Amino acid sequence: MDNVTTAGHAPAGAHAHGHAHAHDHEQSFVWKYVFSQDHKVIGIQYTITALLFLLFGFALMALMRWQLAYPMQPIPVIGGLLGMANAPGGIMLPEFYNQLGAMHGTIMVFLGVVPLAVGGFGNYVMPLMIGAPDMAFPKLNMASYWVYFIGGVVMLVSFFIPGGAAQSGWTSYPPLSVITATDGQTMWLIGMIFLITSSLLGSMNFIVTIIQLRTKGLHFFRLPFFVWAQFVTSFLLLLAFPPLEAAGVLQLMDKVAHTSFFLPSGLVVGNKVMAIAGGGNPLLWQHLFWFLAHPEVYVLILPAMGIVSEIIANNTRKPLWGYRVLIYAIIFLGFMSFVVWAHHMFMTGMGTTMNSFFQTTTMIISIPSVIILSALFLSLYGGSIRYNTPMLFALAFLPMFGIGGLTGLPLGLAPSDIHLHDTYYVIGHFHYVVAPGTIFALFAGIYYWFPKVTGRQMNEMLGKIHFVGSFIAINGIFFPMFIQGLHGVNRRLYDGGVQYAHAQPVLHWNMFMSMSAWTLMAFQIVFIVNFFWSIKGGKRVGPNPWNATTLEWTATTSPPLAHGNFETQPEVFRGPYEYSVPGRSTDYFPQNQRD
Repeated sequence: MDNVTTAGHAPAGAHAHGHAHAHDHEQSFVWKYVFSQDHKVIGIQYTITALLFLLFGFALMALMRWQLAYPMQPIPVIGGLLGMANAPGGIMLPEFYNQLGAMHGTIMVFLGVVPLAVGGFGNYVMPLMIGAPDMAFPKLNMASYWVYFIGGVVMLVSFFIPGGAAQSGWTSYPPLSVITATDGQTMWLIGMIFLITSSLLGSMNFIVTIIQLRTKGLHFFRLPFFVWAQFVTSFLLLLAFPPLEAAGVLQLMDKVAHTSFFLPSGLVVGNKVMAIAGGGNPLLWQHLFWFLAHPEVYVLILPAMGIVSEIIANNTRKPLWGYRVLIYAIIFLGFMSFVVWAHHMFMTGMGTTMNSFFQTTTMIISIPSVIILSALFLSLYGGSIRYNTPMLFALAFLPMFGIGGLTGLPLGLAPSDIHLHDTYYVIGHFHYVVAPGTIFALFAGIYYWFPKVTGRQMNEMLGKIHFVGSFIAINGIFFPMFIQGLHGVNRRLYDGGVQYAHAQPVLHWNMFMSMSAWTLMAFQIVFIVNFFWSIKGGKRVGPNPWNATTLEWTATTSPPLAHGNFETQPEVFRGPYEYSVPGRSTDYFPQNQRD
C-alpha cells in the first residue's frame, strides 16, 4: 500500500518529518520511551531485554557446568549467595540442578533467542526494509512487548518462591510436572501463557504489516530475504503456538483445579493409587508440545538465515545465489515443519507405521535446509568478500548450522534414535543449531545494524576478538557432547554420569566443556564493553556505511526519523541485491534509485 496513514502515525509523505517532530514534542518521556508505539523503540526494548535474559540464562548454564565438572564440591564465591535451601554449604542440590536445567532452556529459547530474532530485529528492521512508516498495529506492538516482559518477570520471580523454580525440564512432561512439581511449575505455566500471547500478538502484526504496508513498487519478489524469513516465521508462530497455549491452560487446570487432562486413571504414587477419574493421557501433552516445538526450531533458525543472507550479499558484493529458490525453500520448510513433530516421540510406542511416516517427513524437511545452506555457500563463490565482524559471524553460521543439521538426521530415524534419545548427543545437536548457529547469526545482525540504530559503528578489533574467542570456546562446549552421547551418557544427570560405568571413559570431557563454557562467558564481556562503549564512543558513520542496496540503508537517516521513518515515501524500482551491476559506476545499485 502506498501513502498509508495509520492512527497515531505521521502520514507517509513529504510532510512526515515535520509532523513527526510535532508529535514527539507532545509526548512525555514515559510515552516516548517506555510505553512507546514506535516500532524502532519497541525493537530496542525487545533487544535489550532479550540480551539481558540471554546473559541470565547463560549464567544458569555456567552454574550447571560447575556441578558437572566438580560434582558435589562447593561452588566458589557465590555458593553462599544461593541460599541454604539450594546449596547447603555451597554444594548444589539435585533439585536446584533441575531448576537450572529447566529454566536455562526456557529462558534461552522463549525469553532470549525468539524475542531477539523476531521482536528485536524484526520490529526494528522489517518496517524500514519495506518502506513502511510503522507497524500496522502500533498499540498491539506495544502490548506484545509488555506481555512478553510480564511473562519474563513471572519466570524470574519463580526462583524466589518456596520450593524454587520449575524442575520438570523445559518440556514440562506430565504426569511428573503435575503431581510432584512445586509452585514454581505453576508460575512456569503462567509465564508461558504470557509469552505465547506475546508471540501471537506480534505475529499477527508482522503478517498484516508485510502484506499491507509495502511501499510502491515493492512486490513480493523484490522483498529482501530477511523480510521473507520474518513473514514465514510469523505464520509459524501464529499457527503453532495456540496448541501449546491451550495445553498450558489444561496443565494449569490439572495443577490448580485437579482436573485430569494429562493424568491417567490408576496412577500409583508412593504406593497409593491417586484419585483420578478423568482418564487423561500424558502423551497428549507431548503431541501438543512438540506440535509447537518443532516449528519453534524454525522460528529460531529462519530469522537467523535472513540475517545471514543480508550480510553475505552485502559483503560478497554480489546477488544472493538462487533468490527465488531460497524463497520457495523457506515456504516449503515452514509447511513441512508442521508434519514432523512426532520424531521427538519415537520412544513412546507409536508403532512402526507412524514411525515410518514421521521418519519420511523428517528426511524430506532436510531437503529445503540443504538447499538454503547450499545457496548461501554458492553465494560466496566469486565474491569480493569483506571480512568484517558481521561477515565473520555470518560465515561461521554456515558450518555450525551444517553440523547441527547433519547430526539431527540420526535422531530423525527411529532405529538410531532409540540409542541416542535423551543422551548428550541430542544436546550437542540442538545447541549446534541454536548456539553457534542462531546466536552467531544474531551477533552478526547486531554488528551489522548497530550503525543504523545509533549512527556509530562498533569497534572492529574488539568485534574480531569477540568472534575468534567465541568460535573456539563454543565448539569446545558442544562438540564433546557428541562423544559423550555416542557412549550412551544421558543428559540431565546431576553428577554428569559419575555413577555409571559406561560413562567413565568420557567423563574427563566434563571438565573440558566447563572450562570452554567459562571461557565463552569471558569473551562475552568483550562484546558487552564494545556494545555500550560504542553507543557514545563508536566511530560516527553516514546513513549507508556498508554501501548496501536495501531501503533501510538508502532511504532514511541513521538513526531513522521518529514516527514515520522517511522524509518522503520511498519507491522501489528493482530487486534487493543489485550488487556489481555491469556498467554501473559503483558496485551497488539501491532499490530506490531510478535508472
